[in-house]
Amino acid sequence: MMNPAAFMKLMSAKNKFTENHPKFVAFLSTVFSRGIEAGTIIEITVKRPNEEAITSNIRVQQSDLDLMEELKGLAK
Repeated sequence: MMNPAAFMKLMSAKNKFTENHPKFVAFLSTVFSRGIEAGTIIEITVKRPNEEAITSNIRVQQSDLDLMEELKGLAK
């Protein structure tokens, strides 16, 4: 069980993230509301100030989904 003070600190940080990045949080909510299935491609681009962007992607495999389910089970 999580320490109540640690939980409150985590919730505060989550709320601040949501306040700072509402469009990103809405995007994630939309994407994950339908679930991720094998074959889905997840791509991420990082652009640092004064540098060129770097992009990578993965094609989700069933073993990735299995790992996520295992991690969810550990969190309970």
